[in-house]
Amino acid sequence: MVKMIALYKKPEDIEAFNAHYFGTHLALNAKTPGLVKTEVSKFFDLRGGETEYYLMAEMYFESMDTLKASFKTPESKAAGEDLQSFAGGLVKFWFAEVTEA
Repeated sequence: MVKMIALYKKPEDIEAFNAHYFGTHLALNAKTPGLVKTEVSKFFDLRGGETEYYLMAEMYFESMDTLKASFKTPESKAAGEDLQSFAGGLVKFWFAEVTEA
């Protein structure tokens, strides 16, 4: 299994970001062919301070080939265009192979 990891810096307008991300973007992203599951985490600092990142999304795919093929689909392209429309300057991506411990 492999995953695509999206790390989001803290948006200026958290309420507007959350409304769009959880109300629109995740539904678009869920339509991506080959996507097994998505996990979303919000970061916090135990000491009560600010964190560098606000949110992390982990999108799981069965294989590297499935992940690569998903990028070519209209559904994935629609989710990517939507993401750029509200969070283009906030997000960075990484890719990883999942190893069970």
